[in-house]
Amino acid sequence: MNLENIANITYFIIAGISSVPELQLPIFLLVLLIYLFTIGGNLVILLLVCLDSHLHTPMYFFLANLSILDMTSSTITLYMILTGFMSGSTMVSYTGCILQMYIWASLIGLELLILSAMSYDRYIAICKPLKYSMIMNYKLCSLLASVCWVSAFLQSLPHTIVVIKFSCYKSIEINHFFCDILPLKYITCSDTSVLDYLILTSVLFHLFFSFPLTFTPYIFIIATILRIPSTIGRRKAFHTCSSHLTVVILLYVVLLCQYLSPGQNNNLESSKLFSLFNTAAVPMLNPIIYSLKNRDVKTAFQRELKKFTSYIGGLSTALQNAVDKPLMGVAAVYRAKMR
Repeated sequence: MNLENIANITYFIIAGISSVPELQLPIFLLVLLIYLFTIGGNLVILLLVCLDSHLHTPMYFFLANLSILDMTSSTITLYMILTGFMSGSTMVSYTGCILQMYIWASLIGLELLILSAMSYDRYIAICKPLKYSMIMNYKLCSLLASVCWVSAFLQSLPHTIVVIKFSCYKSIEINHFFCDILPLKYITCSDTSVLDYLILTSVLFHLFFSFPLTFTPYIFIIATILRIPSTIGRRKAFHTCSSHLTVVILLYVVLLCQYLSPGQNNNLESSKLFSLFNTAAVPMLNPIIYSLKNRDVKTAFQRELKKFTSYIGGLSTALQNAVDKPLMGVAAVYRAKMR
C-alpha cells in the first residue's frame, strides 16, 4: 500500500497480542477473567471507602482515586481484545484511536502523581503523627487530587496534538493490542522529532520529579521507623505503608522495563508483554495488595457485609409478612364462610 492511499487515514487495525488462531480463545478468557477481577476488586474498594465512615481518611481518599484510575485504564486498553474476539473485528476509528492514546497517556502520568501524593500522606502519618489531622485535611487532599488529575491530562495534551498533525502512515496496522503512542510513532511517515522531544521531556519529568517525590518520603519514614524502640511499634508503623510501597515498586519496575527498552519497532513484541502486565496485572493486583495487607479494609468489608446481610434478611422478612398477611386474611374470611 503506497503512501497516497493512507495519507488521509480514517481507521486503524489493531494487531492484538498474538496472531496465532489457536491462542485467541485462551487469551480472551484470560483477559476477561483479569478484567472482571480488576473491575470487581477496585469497585469493592471504592464502595467501601464511600460507605464506611472508618475509611473516610486521606489514605483511603487517594486509594479511591487509584481505584477509579485502575478501572478506567483497564477498560480503555483491554476492551479491544474482548470486543475483537467477540465481533471478529479489530478495527478502530482514527478519532477513537487518538482518544484512547490520550486517555492512556494521561492515566499513566496520573497514577505516578497519585502515588506521590500517597507517599506524602504516609510521610505525615509516620513522621508527624500529632499534626496529621491538621495537615492532611479535606481541603489539602482535594487540592492534591485535583492537581494530579488536571496536570496529568494537560501534560499528555501536547503529545496528542503532535500525533494528530501526522500527515501520513506507512501502514494502518498497529502492532499492539491498543492505541499507544510508541506503536503509532513507528508506523508514521511524518517527522517524529518533536514527539521524541516531548516523550523525553515527560520521562525526565517523572524521573526527576515524580520518582523523588514518591521515594524521598520513604527515606524519612524508614529512619523514623528504625528509631521506634519497640518491635511491635516498628512492625505496626511499617505495616501502614508497606502496601503502598509494594504498589510503587511494582509500577516503577514495569514502566522502566517497558519504556527504557530499545525503541525499535521489532522490539514491540516484548513491549507488549510489559504493557499487558501494566494494563491488566497491575490494576488487578492493587486491590489484592491493599485488601490482603490492610486490616482496616478487611474489617470494613466484614462490617459492610454484615450490614448487607442484615438488610437482605430484613427485606426478606418484610416481603414474607407482606405476602402472609393477605393470605391470612383470605383464610380467615374462608373459615368464617364455612361456619
